[in-house]
Amino acid sequence: MQDVDDEDARRVVNRLIREVQTGGDFQVFEELFHPEFVDHTPFPGYPPTKEGARRIYATFRNGFPDFRAEVHLQVVEQGRVTSFKTYRGTHQGPFLGLKPSGKTVAFPIMDIVEVRRGRITAHWGVPHVWDLMQQLGVRSFDEVKG
Repeated sequence: MQDVDDEDARRVVNRLIREVQTGGDFQVFEELFHPEFVDHTPFPGYPPTKEGARRIYATFRNGFPDFRAEVHLQVVEQGRVTSFKTYRGTHQGPFLGLKPSGKTVAFPIMDIVEVRRGRITAHWGVPHVWDLMQQLGVRSFDEVKG
């Protein structure tokens, strides 16, 4: 494919991880995400769009101001970057209806981010959300509000 450059895709995704996910820079988010971005596995209660992705990043940033991603493994093929990461943070703000607990959390995620012509166009992800919720003291998803 002419619009695919694996090294460029890796740079874009690593910038997403470093500057948006870890750094909370939403101006960079706007620069990196294509307007027609599609999330094939959106976080429950969020639309599968660029706006939905922006909202879930903001939700995590508000709940965990020190939110950060640690990359353990990354593979790139045909403009799709697969990353195995651990997300970490301290629950210092409201998060999905939960009051700040002060608890430090760490939970794994595996995701695939598609990059075309320097912009993020699609995402597939498998975050271990139940692990996160248990660390926050949730024993049933009935306790969570989106």
